[in-house]
Amino acid sequence: MNLNQDRIHQTWEKIANQLNLEPLPLPPIHPFETLESTNQTLWQLLREGAPTGTVAIARQQTSGRGQWGRSWSSGDGGLYLSWAIAPKLPTEKALLLTISSAWGIATLLRQYHQPDNSETQLPIQIKWPNDLILNQRKVGGILTETRVHQNQIHQAVVGVGINWENPVPEPGISLKEGFNERSVTSDLTYLEDLLALILRGLISGYEASDRKKGATLISAYNQLLTHVGQPISIQGQNGKIRGITETGQLCIDLNSSQVLFNPGEIQLGYKNSYRS
Repeated sequence: MNLNQDRIHQTWEKIANQLNLEPLPLPPIHPFETLESTNQTLWQLLREGAPTGTVAIARQQTSGRGQWGRSWSSGDGGLYLSWAIAPKLPTEKALLLTISSAWGIATLLRQYHQPDNSETQLPIQIKWPNDLILNQRKVGGILTETRVHQNQIHQAVVGVGINWENPVPEPGISLKEGFNERSVTSDLTYLEDLLALILRGLISGYEASDRKKGATLISAYNQLLTHVGQPISIQGQNGKIRGITETGQLCIDLNSSQVLFNPGEIQLGYKNSYRS
């Protein structure tokens, strides 16, 4: 996979300047043509001595995965990358790595397409816990894998897949298709531009969780959550989705009490539908 390194660096610097972010060095990037999985390859790179912060990216994946081992369509034209971190996080807060990553990416995509003193032209939302949504369709997803020692997460790999200009099955949408649907003129022209923005979004999300601003992060995440405030029926009981907790669980007001759900216990649809 041939990446234009100059283009990546230029966009990286432009993002920091345009959004008034602290200048940071670009993480080391290992590009590949075809991989089974960027997460799998990045774990191998780490075993071989690659430093924390390393990124693996591929033009396509042959065995891309989403939550619960579901396959993720990873054909040519999408962005598929993995990023290595060392969070030192208690295992009970593992879900926050995915929560913060989704929030960071969604927030930077929104801010980068937000003219001064106006609403964003690209209203990316989050479907709990790990899907990025545009126009009620999936534009991207996140898969986080961890290594644990004595109930502490000492190493993690955050995998990200973004539909860029690749053919996407329903209920999906590519980012470029979203630009057209919303009449957005974006200077994210090349895959290198998107790569720079997504990496900066990952870093922004991780910094928000790492600086012990948990309550602030959760509040900001809930503002982008697709189903907040929506009614829901679970086994004949009517309730309302409240948002997520400080550990990333979904909180639902059900019969005058608050019930917490872990990922996999309840599934939220893309167009305000639910399964439990």
